[in-house]
Amino acid sequence: MKILLVEDEPKLAEFLKIGLEENQHSVEVAFDGYVGNIKAKTNNYDVCIFDVNLPVLNGFEITRNLRQENINTPVLMLTAMGGISNKTLGFEAGADDYLTKPFEFQELILRLNALHKRNNSENNLSHSLKFADLELNTSKKVAIRNGEEISLSSREYTLLEFFMKNKEKVLSRADIAEKVWDIHFNTGTNTIDVYINFLRKKIDKNSNIKLIHTVVGMGYILKKIEK
Repeated sequence: MKILLVEDEPKLAEFLKIGLEENQHSVEVAFDGYVGNIKAKTNNYDVCIFDVNLPVLNGFEITRNLRQENINTPVLMLTAMGGISNKTLGFEAGADDYLTKPFEFQELILRLNALHKRNNSENNLSHSLKFADLELNTSKKVAIRNGEEISLSSREYTLLEFFMKNKEKVLSRADIAEKVWDIHFNTGTNTIDVYINFLRKKIDKNSNIKLIHTVVGMGYILKKIEK
């Protein structure tokens, strides 16, 4: 697993990092909530371990921020605050598990393995792609935004699915032609541009957050930008 550990006690952080790496895991460490929040949002991890009492942002706040950004990486809270009220706050913020200090290291390993296994199972069963407030049901071939179903042609659906599988990546017209149309790019046609304009009008209609954008001279990107 690739694990993010946010813990402000250097000795404990070092102990956990060494122990997890001895169990064949990759570990990145942050010592305060600000850095941990940035790492959790900008990198892909299999599991995050957050202490609760952290400088700048606490573990609850980091977890809440992730969930508000639709980042569903499993989160294990690791803290000395073991009361039911604190556990309630953690779970309400979006945590997946809660381990109270002091703890047996082997229990930490077991809980991390369980979170990772469960998350993989849920991903394998998932029939939807999500980005911002847009959801694409890949089983029913339906797009939904702001609770409203969007009618798409088969080509528009395939185009949107390609964007959502490559969110926040610049996609050239050649990439789109090859993956969506299954043809080599023909510089003499504007078919791709026309379809993207059709799709953009449907997806971004009546929303302050625009998702499909032109990158001049390079192609297109699926990215959140507010008006």
